[in-house]
Amino acid sequence: MKRLDLFPISTRIENDRLTVAGHDLASLADRYGTPLYVYDSATLDFLAQTYAGALSSFYPGASSVTYAGKAFLCKAIAQWTQRHGFTVDCAGAGEIGIAVAAGVKREKILVHGVNKSDADLKAAAQHAGTIVIDNPSELRRNSALSTPRRTSLQVLNPDSPNFWLRLLPGVSVATHHKHTQTGHHDSKFGMTREELLESAALCKEKNLPLRGIHFHQGSNFRDPEPLIPAIESALDLAKEIGFDDEWHFCPGGGWGVAYHEDELPHPPIESYVRGIAEAVVEGCKIRGLNLPRLHLEPGRSLIARAGIAIYRVGTIKKRGDKTWILTDGGMADNPRYALYGARYSCLTVSSPGGERSGKVSIAGPYCESGDILIEDLPMPEIKEGDLIAIPVSGAYHLSMASNYNGARKPAALWLEKGGGQVIQRRERAEDLLDRDAASPLLDHL
Repeated sequence: MKRLDLFPISTRIENDRLTVAGHDLASLADRYGTPLYVYDSATLDFLAQTYAGALSSFYPGASSVTYAGKAFLCKAIAQWTQRHGFTVDCAGAGEIGIAVAAGVKREKILVHGVNKSDADLKAAAQHAGTIVIDNPSELRRNSALSTPRRTSLQVLNPDSPNFWLRLLPGVSVATHHKHTQTGHHDSKFGMTREELLESAALCKEKNLPLRGIHFHQGSNFRDPEPLIPAIESALDLAKEIGFDDEWHFCPGGGWGVAYHEDELPHPPIESYVRGIAEAVVEGCKIRGLNLPRLHLEPGRSLIARAGIAIYRVGTIKKRGDKTWILTDGGMADNPRYALYGARYSCLTVSSPGGERSGKVSIAGPYCESGDILIEDLPMPEIKEGDLIAIPVSGAYHLSMASNYNGARKPAALWLEKGGGQVIQRRERAEDLLDRDAASPLLDHL
């Protein structure tokens, strides 16, 4: 069954029902409620090992993998990254706080952000091993943190993070939507060549710990070839800056995954790693540069396939030639269709191999016409009360979830053979009320 290839690697059809790591998804939905997210540890470990093996095979220098906290971060996921020796990419004080609570060490925390607040910079100075500097203004603010005159941004930890400078390479990779591209000339991310060299000069003047260069061109791409010109530009800058023997280089990441059976197979990780590794090795040789410590940011390709979203069908409506399957979740836990027009597929949890008798569109309960999960997908007959499972739901769902219409964010489960646990509990109405002021305005009227 081709559609099954989108699911986590431990997914099976047993007794005519979907299982993951031996766990019956229908039983989990009955026990924990829906919408429900499940993460397969076998898939996560397999993908982590694939990246580690590819780096070992294709890159002769030191290397490491950085996990994108923005894809999905909770304490359990942060702890999983440390079992594989990954760095955790945190985009601000909130994600830094999660990583610290999970026990991630300073040297394994890297901080990104296009407009870091004072609170973000203070948290980074206290807890991170590396800060990726996005713009000259941010560098000057970080420089102030490093001087004896600091006051409101007082740094409590005497250790100082290393700095990398983020380059705007002026070229993007091919993605399915412009909102997932980051490297083009008019992007909001990173520094031009001139700004980067200006920042490098400031680092030298103030004896700041400049240790590397970073860039990022887009997310969910399948062809590493457009990375090559950006790598060349970054290595030219590294040569001009004149790094010491030990320096760091990160050519971004965001390697793609298949979300729909039309996109299968999943893009091979090995071709992505090999393309980058060979370009860096050859580029450094030509320029007489020492090989840097190479950092890869695989993005969604580390976690997206490990996750499944499970929904229960509430109402079915026929409108002309269109059949709407309305579920108990949608854009509040997965806004990717509304944001990017993302395509998904799905299977019914029971009788997933049933004959696909017609096309359906699957939408959620929220008061938006854009609250859609899937359009015009061939499916077997679906009845009210049935469960559906949407694969490749591990990245950029829960991390972008909202409380629109008072939605409570779903529970998430960690599944492994012989066991499992809740890694995020379902939100309650009380959680929404806890945010409100202690003395509502009505008390004063």
